[in-house]
Amino acid sequence: MRLSAIFAIVGTFLLAAILCLVAAGFSVQVIEDNARRSVRSELDKEGITWTEVDADGLQVFLAGVAPSEARRFAALTVAGRIVDAARVIDQMLIEDSAEIVPPRFSLEILRNDGGISLIGLIPASMDRDEFIEQMTDAADGGEVADLLEAADYAVANSWAPAVNYAVRALGELPRAKISVEAGRVSITTMADSPAEKLILEQSLQRRVPGGLRVLVNVSAPRPVITPFTLRFLIEDGVARFDACSADTPEAQRQILDAARAAGLEGATDCTIGLGVPTPEWGRAAVQAIKALAELGGGSVTISDADIALIAAQGTPEPKFDDVVGGLNGDLPEVFALHPVLPPPDDGNAPLIVEFVATLSPEGQVQLRGKLGSQRLRDTVDSFAKARFRSDAVYTKARVVEGLPPEWPVRVLTGLEALAYLAHGAVVVTPDNLTVTGQTGRKDASAQIAGLLAEKLGDAAQFDIEVAYKEALDPVAGLPTPEECVAQVARIQETRKINFEPGSPNIDANGAAIMNDIADILGKCGEIQIEIGGHTDSQGREEMNASLSEGRASAVLDALRTRRVLTSSFTAKGYGESQPIAGNDSEEGREANRRIEFKLIEAEPAPDPDNSGLESAGEAGQEGTEASEDTAEGSGDEQD
Repeated sequence: MRLSAIFAIVGTFLLAAILCLVAAGFSVQVIEDNARRSVRSELDKEGITWTEVDADGLQVFLAGVAPSEARRFAALTVAGRIVDAARVIDQMLIEDSAEIVPPRFSLEILRNDGGISLIGLIPASMDRDEFIEQMTDAADGGEVADLLEAADYAVANSWAPAVNYAVRALGELPRAKISVEAGRVSITTMADSPAEKLILEQSLQRRVPGGLRVLVNVSAPRPVITPFTLRFLIEDGVARFDACSADTPEAQRQILDAARAAGLEGATDCTIGLGVPTPEWGRAAVQAIKALAELGGGSVTISDADIALIAAQGTPEPKFDDVVGGLNGDLPEVFALHPVLPPPDDGNAPLIVEFVATLSPEGQVQLRGKLGSQRLRDTVDSFAKARFRSDAVYTKARVVEGLPPEWPVRVLTGLEALAYLAHGAVVVTPDNLTVTGQTGRKDASAQIAGLLAEKLGDAAQFDIEVAYKEALDPVAGLPTPEECVAQVARIQETRKINFEPGSPNIDANGAAIMNDIADILGKCGEIQIEIGGHTDSQGREEMNASLSEGRASAVLDALRTRRVLTSSFTAKGYGESQPIAGNDSEEGREANRRIEFKLIEAEPAPDPDNSGLESAGEAGQEGTEASEDTAEGSGDEQD
C-alpha cells in the first residue's frame, strides 16, 4: 500500500478521535454547568446562600462554613434533590460554636440532728477533702452525706470567701440550710426564742466579710406566756399597756384597736404567744378595755381567765355598777370578773406603812422600810443577796409589829420584780405595789405584770412605770461597727500610738491608748476592720512598706493580747503611698506616720447576668451593708 494512503487513514482516525474528545468535553462541561446552576438555584431558594457549589464531571462539591450542623445537613438534602446524593461531595465546615458558658457553682448544706448533707456543683479546683473534713468536724459525730458534683471551670474569686463564711456560720447552727454561691450566702435556720433569734441574727450579720452578700432568715417559735397576761391602765387621761398578750394576729389587731379607741397613742407591742387559756381571750380583752374606757380611769388586769377591774378612786358607784353589770353579761363564760371600787378618800387616812427597795445603775441594792419580824428581815436580806450580788445589798429595814399578814409575800414579790430592771425602785404598801425604773428587756413590763398578777392575786392593785432603754439592752445596745470605728477615731484625735524609732515595737507609753482602744473594740463583737500602717517618705520605699506592715501587725497583736476578738481584723502596711500631709516639714511627716482603723466595706457582688460564675441577689431587709468609715489618728514616732 502506498504510504500516502496510510497517512490519510491515520489522519482520518485522529481527526475523528479529536472530534470525539471535543464533543465529550463539551458534553461534560454542559453537564457540570447545569448541575452547578441547578444546585445553586435550589440552595438560593432555600436561603442557603453561604454554600459554595462546584462540579467536576458527575460529582457536585459543596463548600463553605455552615452556621450549624443542622444547616449543613439541610444543604446536603437540597443538593440531593437535584443530583444523586451519592454524587454530592461534602466539603463544608461547621462554624465554631460559642464558648461554653461555665456552670453556676452552688452548694447546699443541710444540717439537722442526724448530720450534714452536701448537695450541689463545686469547682474541681476546690480542696474537696479538706472541705469534707471541716464538715465532719462540724457534724460532731453525725453522718456527712457527700452528694457533690465537680466541674473543671474557672471560679469567681468570691466563691472561696462564701464557702469559708458558710463553714464558720455552720458552727453555731445546729439546724440550718445554707445555700452558697459566688458572692452570696443564704441562711435559713431556727431559734428557740425571739431573744435567741435576735442574738443569732446579729451574730451572723456582724461576721460578714467584705464583698459578700448574706441573707439571714431565722424563724422562732411563738413564746409561751405563763400566765397569759394583759394589763391596761388609764391614769390622768393617759392610756397605756403594762402588758399585752394575744393568741392570734387578728386578736392582736382587735385589742390594739380597742385600746386606741380608749385613748392609747403611739406604737405599742402586743406579744403573740402560746398558752392562751381559751380562744375567746381576744374578745374578753376587748370587752374589758371598753369597760375601763367607760369608767374613764383605773386598770384592768387579765391573768389567764381571771379579770380584775379596778376603777379610779372617786368613780361614782352607780356608774361602776352599770359598767360591771354590762361587762359580766358580755364576757365569755370561762372568765371570772373581780371588780374593785376603791373607797373615796376622806383625807384622814393614817400614814401608810411601806417597804422600799432601790437598785442603782452601779448595781447597788438598798432595802429600807418596815418588816414584820426579824425572821422576815433575814429572809428578805438572803433573798435579795441571792437575786443580786451579795456584796451589793445593804439592808436598813426596821422590824415593827402589826403589819398585814400578806406583807411577806408582797415584799418578796416586789424584790423579784426589781430584778427585771437595770436600775429603779419598788415601793410596797398594804394597798399598792409600784415598780419604776429602766430596763434593757423589751418584755420587762409584761413579765412584771404577769408576776404581780400571779403572786398578789387577781384583784391586787399595782403600778408599773418601766421604760425600755436600748442602751441597756445587752444585744441591741451593742454599738454599730460604724460607731465602734468612730469611737476609736475620737481617741486618736488627741492621742497617738507611738513606736520605737525605726522599729515596729509599740513604745512603753503606748499601753494606755491600746487599753482604751481595746475597751472599745471589745464591746463591738466580730466586725471587719483593717488596721493600716503608714509612714513618711524618709528612707527607702521598700523599707517603709515593710515597717508600716510590721507596725500594723504589732497593733493587731496588742489587741489580741488584750482579749479583743481579732479573727475578722487584718493588718496592712501602706508605707509612704498614702500621705495625708506634705513630707517637706516635720509636722507633715509626723501626721503621715500613723495607724488607721478602717471599717472594711461590704462591696456589692458582681451581677449574675454578666457572669455564669456569680450570684448577688438583693437582700431585702436581711442583707446588711456596711458603709466605710475611716478612723484616722495620729501615728508613730519617726521611722
